[in-house]
Amino acid sequence: MASPQVCAFDSPAQALVAFEKARGAAMRPGPAPMTDTERAATQARAPLVLPLADAGPPRPQRETVPAYAADAGDHDALLEAFFDAHGDWEKWRTWSDETTHAIHESQTLRIERVHEAHPRETAWTVAAYETPVSERMWILTATGATPAPVLQALLDHLADGDGWDTAVGAPVDEEIVAAATKPLSEAGWKHTVDGRWIGWTSPTKDAGGQFDAFAAQHPNQTLATWTVWAGPGPDRPAWALTASPHTPTALLAELSETLAHGTGTRHPQTAGRDRAAALGTTPPAMPPVTASPATSRSR
Repeated sequence: MASPQVCAFDSPAQALVAFEKARGAAMRPGPAPMTDTERAATQARAPLVLPLADAGPPRPQRETVPAYAADAGDHDALLEAFFDAHGDWEKWRTWSDETTHAIHESQTLRIERVHEAHPRETAWTVAAYETPVSERMWILTATGATPAPVLQALLDHLADGDGWDTAVGAPVDEEIVAAATKPLSEAGWKHTVDGRWIGWTSPTKDAGGQFDAFAAQHPNQTLATWTVWAGPGPDRPAWALTASPHTPTALLAELSETLAHGTGTRHPQTAGRDRAAALGTTPPAMPPVTASPATSRSR
């Protein structure tokens, strides 16, 4: 076998030119092709890519609705925000964690919050007293499904400290009823009179207010004089709010304003859900509220 011919070049450039002439047909730009071993190693180091899981259809956005048709939201969060914003109210807890009391520093206005109440049962009770040890002047209750905008309007009014007092001995006359329901009348809610009942119904017939003239003349009984409801009908409401004869007119008017013109949000999936409960032909009896605060306090 002949020995390979050894060529000498004066410079690297001459060597490259000679190599290109001899091997030009097999030359390709870029790096040399990977061997089978190099290709297998590269594939082993590549991250594992899993197929994306089916996320399903996008969730519908919340819709804006009248305040009385809004979702209840988080009532406990509303109460905590109330405490944070108003230092003149103190948090009192009973021996259990089922109930929280909010008591104004004057000791004459108190809020009871039952945390695990059924949506159709009383979850909020507001009571006012002339003095810390006197008899109750008025009481208001709201069920667990009360919409967040309605409850927020109630808490805001109580925080303002305006209109707590009321003339307990004065009769509830036509002037008081008209002032308390003026926003509903101005908004075009239908006004009806049926014996002892005076009613106001929203144009869409899915909310209303009711005044019991008989109960108004018997303030020592436990019948609710005022009832606010929303849902399929007054006998099957999604939520209800009741108030005694001498509940301040300013507070009732504030709630009427919220019902007539306030707005809130609701998830579309709950729009057609029947959360109704039967109240019967007579509004529910108002639960008693003790005149003394609870025995423990927490902040």
